[in-house]
Amino acid sequence: MQNYKNHLRFNPLHHFVITPLCIGLIVIAVILFNESELSSLQRWFFLITAILMLLIALIARLYGLKNQDRLIRVEMRQRYFELTGKRFTEKEEQLRMGQIIALRFASDDELLNLIDRAINEKLSNKAIKKSISNWKADKMRV
Repeated sequence: MQNYKNHLRFNPLHHFVITPLCIGLIVIAVILFNESELSSLQRWFFLITAILMLLIALIARLYGLKNQDRLIRVEMRQRYFELTGKRFTEKEEQLRMGQIIALRFASDDELLNLIDRAINEKLSNKAIKKSISNWKADKMRV
């Protein structure tokens, strides 16, 4: 059962393989940059290539997360409409994206009350998640 304590997800390939390897590549490139045996062009090539590899990995991750955020917003709009028969736009404008993401874990029974609390009390994402008593699991997150 998913809850606040176990809801964080890691992508093993990204978090434990690609990112550490890219960071290691940058460390090696910095070491090689200080080597006198390499030409200036080679030093810069290795350093720029290592930085680009890390940036590519991070940008790919950010694209996935931004796309997921858009889907979460659509999901919340649909859930809100199904529960109230009203558009989510007015409430959405008063919430930060992080709050909307946190609210998606609330069950339908507590969602509307928690939306109002999040707006009125300006709850943080963490506070919203801790306020959820009936957790709606999401095991498909990026």
